[in-house]
Amino acid sequence: MTLPRRSHPRPLDIAHGRVDLTHGGGGRAMAQLVEEMFIVAFDNEALNQRNDQAAFDVPGGRMVMTTDGYVISPLFFPGGDIGSLAVHGTVNDVAMAGARPMGLSAGFIIEEGFPLADLKKIVDSMARASKEAGVPVVTGDTKVVEKGKGDGIFITTAGIGMVPPGVHISGERAAPGDAILVSGTMGDHGVAVMSQRESLGFETAILSDSAALHTMVAEMVAARPDIHVLRDPTRGGLAATLNEIASQAGVGMALKETAIPVRAEVRGACELLGLDPLYVANEGKLICICKAADADALLAVMRAHPLGRDAALIGHCRTDSHHFVQMETAMGGNRVVDWLAGEQLPRIC
Repeated sequence: MTLPRRSHPRPLDIAHGRVDLTHGGGGRAMAQLVEEMFIVAFDNEALNQRNDQAAFDVPGGRMVMTTDGYVISPLFFPGGDIGSLAVHGTVNDVAMAGARPMGLSAGFIIEEGFPLADLKKIVDSMARASKEAGVPVVTGDTKVVEKGKGDGIFITTAGIGMVPPGVHISGERAAPGDAILVSGTMGDHGVAVMSQRESLGFETAILSDSAALHTMVAEMVAARPDIHVLRDPTRGGLAATLNEIASQAGVGMALKETAIPVRAEVRGACELLGLDPLYVANEGKLICICKAADADALLAVMRAHPLGRDAALIGHCRTDSHHFVQMETAMGGNRVVDWLAGEQLPRIC
């Protein structure tokens, strides 16, 4: 009996090809997509085992884990894209616990008909961001949905990391008298993304601030291990994040508007669109709440890092049974910086 010769599929036509339902069907086409697109891009020992999970040794200590989904529109924006954003956002969520990020997972939900060339750009960007951060994508999953049942591509991620001994960073630790620091200018990411939306159509030189913050966090923790809170102000921006922390810790906050760094271009775009830059998303900035005595040392560490050159002290925590976030305005008045009633900028991350 003569066995039929096993056929080998042609390489993916990345320049002209499109994703179809067979790429998510569990057969040869899906295996080829995984091998030629994802394995090649994310190449590392754990992923190359080709299991449905990644197994690796970790030192003793506390582990943290986070998960997130990325549905940003448009997929490509000044300073980044959905791929690099997925890496940066997940690494940052792990780092905000003071942890050292160790590995990521990535799940891709792709709409039938999505161009392979765009998928490669996204995967390559994600791979570069992962390698630059030193945090590998060690496992993942791919699903394809029918045309019209998705919006191009969505990415889901998970990240794990280890917290150094003696470090406990959490939102409920903010206390009256604590200093409130930010690592840089607010609103850059949101304005960069909005500038690419067809319905808005304005031009700006602002790039997204999307970046992995874990190396700066490691230096901050090494300098002052007793940081109380770290948080990255993504959706809802600085205002929503501070309200979340104030509620979590049961404190009030007093801010000074003139101390909050905002680029002139961001402020101008927000005025044009009727937005408040304090509510606009960031993807490469952090909030640090610490003892007042530690503020100067932490500011110095941040300003010495490339991602923290514009770091600033913007206010302090105080006793307030209502847990209000209030701000002294540039005009000398006082306003409550309240929660958002809804989502002013959908699909921003």
